[in-house]
Amino acid sequence: MESRRFDLCVVGSGPAGQKCAIQAAKLGKSVCVVERMETVGGVAINTGTIPSKALREAVVAVLASRKHADDVGSALDRTKELSLLIEYCERVIRAEIEVVRRQLLDNGIELLHGSATLLDASHVRIDGRHSSETVEAQHVLLAPGTTPARPAHVPFDGEKIVTTDELLHLPYLPQTLIVVGGGVIGTEYASMLSALGVRVTLIETRDRLLEFADREIVEALQYHLRQAGMTLRLGEKVVEIKRVPAPSASRAQGDLVEATLASGKKLHADCLLYSGGRQGATETLGLAAAGLCADERGRIKVEPGFQTCVPNVYACGDVIGFPALASASMEQGRLAACHMFGAPMVLEEEMLPYGIYAIPEISMVGATEDALTERAIPYETGIARYGETARGQLLGDETGMLKLLIHQETEAILGVHIIGTSATELVHIGQAVMRLKGTAEYFIETVFNYPTLAECYKVAAFNGRNKIRCA
Repeated sequence: MESRRFDLCVVGSGPAGQKCAIQAAKLGKSVCVVERMETVGGVAINTGTIPSKALREAVVAVLASRKHADDVGSALDRTKELSLLIEYCERVIRAEIEVVRRQLLDNGIELLHGSATLLDASHVRIDGRHSSETVEAQHVLLAPGTTPARPAHVPFDGEKIVTTDELLHLPYLPQTLIVVGGGVIGTEYASMLSALGVRVTLIETRDRLLEFADREIVEALQYHLRQAGMTLRLGEKVVEIKRVPAPSASRAQGDLVEATLASGKKLHADCLLYSGGRQGATETLGLAAAGLCADERGRIKVEPGFQTCVPNVYACGDVIGFPALASASMEQGRLAACHMFGAPMVLEEEMLPYGIYAIPEISMVGATEDALTERAIPYETGIARYGETARGQLLGDETGMLKLLIHQETEAILGVHIIGTSATELVHIGQAVMRLKGTAEYFIETVFNYPTLAECYKVAAFNGRNKIRCA
């Protein structure tokens, strides 16, 4: 049977694949999207970004409803509470799946369910549950996403030793939890569960969490986490993980997990979450048939425009590596479509915002202090504490902070770093000003609604200018 022909075949319906397909459709191209799961949205909607953020919102709501309780953790029915949180997450996930499905259909994009295999650079075989077919495409976009890393030495069992894929399917909220890995995902989940009263130990091989983020902001986060009762084991490496019998046969939640550190320490908990990175989902794509290969972590190398070494094959999203953010993946997908079909495209990577949805949340855009120091760029910091604003007092968040990095000579805004309530929303004010080449003068001369957290920009700008003029 003759292959059906499309201008573009997209492998993966996550953020990168969605936006690439929709952009190509809006350019008048015929597009199909291949999705191996029964639902669209990829990892971002089904197991990653949306579930974790939905869980965070549910946790914040629980904390708000029990704000005056002496001990949040002891107030929980640990089985019922987790099931209610997960039920809320599932409602959000179902709604997002329907939004993505409708967007694809409304743009005339054909959705094909099945596993994609490259037969060459222009032909893709789709093996569905009941049938198979082959499509031919002028261009192919690979956006298969990633899966949690599962090292061979870690005895995953889906019950006591889990990845983020299994975490939301636990039948109970554990009393104690070990989290291995202090990256974005590990830090987010550790903070959420700690906020619910779980005694969390977070282990990270580096000397601090989130090494790409601003050092002062991360120090503030680590302080918050410790104050909330979390134990941080920084600069420690896990060398062995195993299940061991609980000290008492009457223990309701069965065996314990034992994590042995290179320093000789042995840690025990009801459950262990392994969050030691992610692996590109490229093993079954048949990359070699198209003249492609992936690195040891399953990532595909791309050139500017997200083009691989095979001219008509593109890749974007988490499968190409850092920054592996849903927001960045969306833009990569859109720009890949523009590049392959000759439409104008501009990507200012330094203007990509980062959001870490921990409790408290963190967001940043632009350079860090370490990066500016390394590049010998003269700068000053402007600091505003949430407690200095009426809105911060109203919210009860007196420890949040907004920091501007300001060029000492031009007063250009070089970076914005925030920790606290609504950080991931607030950062976009600074992002817009930076994108439009604004300076600290903009914040000083602008009137902000009162009371708002946005006032922090004015406070920080005055603080930075005062330092510059007193230097």
